[in-house]
Amino acid sequence: MKKISIIVPAYNEEESLPYLEKRLVTLMNNIKDYEFEILFVNDGSKDKTLEIIKNIRKKDERFSYVNFSRNFGKEVAMIAGLDYATGDAVILIDADLQDPPELIPELIKYWEQGYDDVYARRSSRKGETFVKKFTSKMYYKVLQSLTKVEIQKDTGDFRLLDRRCVNALKKLRESQRNSKSMFSWIGYNKKEVLYDRDPRVAGKTKWNYKKLVDLAIDGITSFTTSPLRISTYLAIPTFLALIIYFIYVVAKCVFLNIFVQAYQAIIILILFFSGIQIMLFGIIGEYLGRIFNETKNRPLYFVDEYNEQKEMNE
Repeated sequence: MKKISIIVPAYNEEESLPYLEKRLVTLMNNIKDYEFEILFVNDGSKDKTLEIIKNIRKKDERFSYVNFSRNFGKEVAMIAGLDYATGDAVILIDADLQDPPELIPELIKYWEQGYDDVYARRSSRKGETFVKKFTSKMYYKVLQSLTKVEIQKDTGDFRLLDRRCVNALKKLRESQRNSKSMFSWIGYNKKEVLYDRDPRVAGKTKWNYKKLVDLAIDGITSFTTSPLRISTYLAIPTFLALIIYFIYVVAKCVFLNIFVQAYQAIIILILFFSGIQIMLFGIIGEYLGRIFNETKNRPLYFVDEYNEQKEMNE
């Protein structure tokens, strides 16, 4: 009998967990042909999330958990889940039930047909604002324009991964992580499944626009070096514009006998080039910061407890 691990990153999800447990238990009881492992990754929750997870495990040992020593973020929680998952296939799903567990049998069906990465694409996104939908759409357009690897649009982390995809992802240990890009980068045989995304079943989202912007920057800078070429793309037209402007000023003085105030031209040029330099320094700084973080070679996370067993983290 094949084993399927369902990884659930959780951070302050005490309100959602009872609903999630009920739907996952119903799902597992209805699918008799597979062995299931539900692996919670508690990402340093400050509420009763860990307590609830432990109580769930006492009732049903198909539920397991990894408890972080502190909050490391969802991206790290997902790679930790892949590290600890024991299934032949792994399914990533959020605890807030915006991604319906009832779609899992369809993901399994395509996996059995030979697909390695069966990803769920949102055909609608209920409960999300127009601004969030618009910025998400623009982000995927920008990311796709900067890389040669095809990026799946309107997809989150909800997907099924074959064991060989899991093993490939486990080799990618960079600290600045963007899993959505990594899913595309590793390749393998992919299959799209459409679904309607539901609003949160309970609680409040842990994401804000600052975190989403940080995630977008991580996705771009960790996946492509194209922004570093902006200096080249800007240098050529800027130089041409400067030459044209210089010719215009000289011609105006010679043929029209009109004198241009020197301080005005100097101020405009200083502001223009200063703006470009600041922007380019910011881009270079982003990459240097990531180089600094990677060279420290720190572990991605520390585990405090795995299924009632304290971890030594050796």
